[in-house]
Amino acid sequence: MALTITEALAEIKTIGKRLESKRASVGGYLARQENVRDPLEKEGGATAFIAKERQGIKDLEERIVTLRRAIRVANESTTISIGSETRSISDWLTFRREVAPGRKTALSNLRQSIHGVREQAKRQGLNVAASAETAKYCDVIVNINETELATEIESLETILGTLDGQLSLKNATTIIVE
Repeated sequence: MALTITEALAEIKTIGKRLESKRASVGGYLARQENVRDPLEKEGGATAFIAKERQGIKDLEERIVTLRRAIRVANESTTISIGSETRSISDWLTFRREVAPGRKTALSNLRQSIHGVREQAKRQGLNVAASAETAKYCDVIVNINETELATEIESLETILGTLDGQLSLKNATTIIVE
């Protein structure tokens, strides 16, 4: 059966809800007093019902594993290009989850630190110079190219925005093999 990644992700979500329901239904029939009639007697009894539901739960859990494996394989072999960077979907997901937040925070902290240095210099009546060549005695020198910093911040935002759109497109069009 051919599915897109989007369809597989939706199926996984649906399976999760079905699993909750099946697990809850099993709990209602775990035990009863001997003198109480088995409410599922006509359908083969509570014992048979529980066994059937537990097998259904295992089957659904295995389906999740199968779908996740197929998604992982597709994500490893499908690439996305953003600007001059081409990576597998898997690598882009890792970048977005584990690299981008730290990079975004670090760049923001650099910008804020420079702003703080400028404010402090202003309060002390000092000038801020972009380089040692243009600085006068007692000027504060900023040791980072602020234009490049601004470009890097903008570039990261562009990458993340483009990435979200590309991931949605690829998820909707990439067929997985189960």
